[in-house]
Amino acid sequence: MAKKRKSIFKKAISWLHLWLGLISGLVIVIISITGCLFVFQKEFSELKYKNVFFIPARKTVTLPLHQLQEIAQHALGKNQPVNYITVWKDPKRAWEFMAYKENDTALTYFGAMEYYRSAFLNPHTGQITGIRNYKTDFFQIVKYLHWSLLLNDRYGQPIVGWSTVIFVVMLITGLVLWWPKKWNRVARKRSFSIHWKGRFRRVNYDLHNVLGFYFYIPALILALTGMVYAFQWFQSIVYAAASGTTAYAEQPVVKSLPSGFVVNDPMTIAWHEAVKNNPAYLRMNITPATGSDGVISIYSYTDEEIYYNYQEMHFDQYSGNLIRQQAWAQKNPGERLIGMNYDIHVGAIGGLTGKIIAFFASLVSASLPITGFYIWWNKKKKRAHIPYTPPDSMRQAVTERSISESTQ
Repeated sequence: MAKKRKSIFKKAISWLHLWLGLISGLVIVIISITGCLFVFQKEFSELKYKNVFFIPARKTVTLPLHQLQEIAQHALGKNQPVNYITVWKDPKRAWEFMAYKENDTALTYFGAMEYYRSAFLNPHTGQITGIRNYKTDFFQIVKYLHWSLLLNDRYGQPIVGWSTVIFVVMLITGLVLWWPKKWNRVARKRSFSIHWKGRFRRVNYDLHNVLGFYFYIPALILALTGMVYAFQWFQSIVYAAASGTTAYAEQPVVKSLPSGFVVNDPMTIAWHEAVKNNPAYLRMNITPATGSDGVISIYSYTDEEIYYNYQEMHFDQYSGNLIRQQAWAQKNPGERLIGMNYDIHVGAIGGLTGKIIAFFASLVSASLPITGFYIWWNKKKKRAHIPYTPPDSMRQAVTERSISESTQ
């Protein structure tokens, strides 16, 4: 009786694994391949646009930040205001001044992205090293294909998100189907190694099962971190699991207060104060103030690539005085885990090793729907070629077999 229940359970799992794979396979392939391509986008971009990102090292002081912003704004045009600045401690790096605006009413990425451009400047001389249009950049298109299938977020994100949920279910059901009934030497060899000398059908079967097992954990982590971006409810679950509470930490409202005390260059003052408070920084992201009570926000990072473990600071837009700051260590565990989500998702949290693992996990994830489809297609063809056996012949064959076995 127990064996029968197990058989029914395995059949149900197999059916679920198959049809979920057929339903979501194409989307999984797309988001996995694009994720695989995006992992090393920083390295490839900096190699291709080396003359834009890098400058000859100089020991001279940098120009005032507002002066550099004015040069960048003139290059980008007054209709595309700079709203994001990246400054570097490394004297060999150009500074980036970005203008970004979305149109939430459009259907596709190209309509939803009104503009997305950056001017790169030598901070010592004010010379423009280059202007990049990220809207048509290869890796940005790859990113948004991965993010929302090149659709507006409201349309594309649910498709990507629910396909990722299905992928998680497929990983779980796949592990159940892979699990050996016996852990003897033959079963271990079949479950943990690829029979490269076998027929293509056998190799394909092993690629699906064996690689799926070896990259099970990395693929699951990539999927779960992707779900954090796709669903607010899942992000809340992750936050609650890490922090032990469903209540998000309250963030005090910070505003600039117009007064008679106004300085000529509050942004440069704010930046110098940020450098003074964070001498170990390697890069800073600066958001200029918007509106009459907006603040200058600066995020200081001690790494050239990762986005967690930052110092958050907000400055008055009129005086450049520090209003509020918060260190990474002051955040609760839920905030820190959510803040680390991007670096986990792209593997950057583990350095080069982590990115290599993320690359191959994405590549294997892309292969699973393809190898799985081939397995199903071959079984379907095999069943279609099985000759029909009349009932009388079947009964006669069973009878003859029973007689043969009883005489042995």
